[in-house]
Amino acid sequence: MAAKDLYEKDFFAILGVPKDADAATIKKTYRNLARELHPDKTRGDKKLEDRFKEVSEAYDILGDEKKRAEYDEARSLYESGAF
Repeated sequence: MAAKDLYEKDFFAILGVPKDADAATIKKTYRNLARELHPDKTRGDKKLEDRFKEVSEAYDILGDEKKRAEYDEARSLYESGAF
């Protein structure tokens, strides 16, 4: 992932979960969205396919403890003006 993504994208908003959401909530939300947006279900809809990719990318970061910690740190530095 590019460093730019760490501070510019709000992966919590993409998944629709609060910033203090626990791992179980993030996983459940992701699975529901993935089922709803999966390309096999939404054949031919480019917009929904792109949304599925965004949701998958967000879960890739937020679903992994180490990546989420790095993301949270980068976001807090960005918001405080350190970047």
